[in-house]
Amino acid sequence: MDKLSIADLHIVLVEPSDTQRKIITTLLLKENVREIDAVSSIEEARKAIESHSADLVVSAMYFEDGTAIELLKFIKDNPQYATIPFMLVSSENRMVKLEEFKQAGVAAILPKPFEPLHLSRALRASLDLINHDELDLEFFDVHEVRVLLVDDSRLARNHIRRVLESMGLKKITEAENGAMALTHIKDTPFDLVVTDYNMPEMDGRELSEFIRFSPDTAHIPIIMVTSESSDSMHMANIQQTGVNALCDKPFEPTEVRAMLAALLGE
Repeated sequence: MDKLSIADLHIVLVEPSDTQRKIITTLLLKENVREIDAVSSIEEARKAIESHSADLVVSAMYFEDGTAIELLKFIKDNPQYATIPFMLVSSENRMVKLEEFKQAGVAAILPKPFEPLHLSRALRASLDLINHDELDLEFFDVHEVRVLLVDDSRLARNHIRRVLESMGLKKITEAENGAMALTHIKDTPFDLVVTDYNMPEMDGRELSEFIRFSPDTAHIPIIMVTSESSDSMHMANIQQTGVNALCDKPFEPTEVRAMLAALLGE
């Protein structure tokens, strides 16, 4: 399958404000997007997707008939549409509101207003999710790399799995929390652990400490995925556990590719 470019993208734009819809449409056209279905409600967006699908959904957060999280879950819970990247555009800045989108596997979150550079980066991150470009590793056959993926959110696991699989990683074992991950680690050797930070029973920090301080697993590279602020005390504590890399949510392919190349050798 040929790789898509920005010009090839068919975008469903969901925005209740006529003015904002025109502004975002104009910015998308300037990025060389040619096919845009602009709608104003969740219901219209569902109908547009069901009618002729989409390569990318760009959505505001609040609508008269619901919120963007309902549309995002409609997409992610439907096998036919689950791989469609979802970009949130919102003036919402409360972390508690944005956290649900991060956990659900949103491809990008743009503030209102946003700079053209931010839109360009988000579009390219979305393209990375659509186009598969395998890692070429010097010391590993990428298809044989054994990954343990740990996250209590099923939607987040699905998103991270798709990112990893798009790079050629196929041997991925999933766990819902650190305690479940430990049962896998005791029975199976892994080449890489990708873990969320906030989880019930055993969080990512505790899991990382176990891996790093056990002689049998101390060598395994660990990528910590988190929506916590990178300069917070939590992150300082995490780094002390020997985590090899910290990755923000949304889980961006370009950033992850660089991490994997550094950790596994490219």
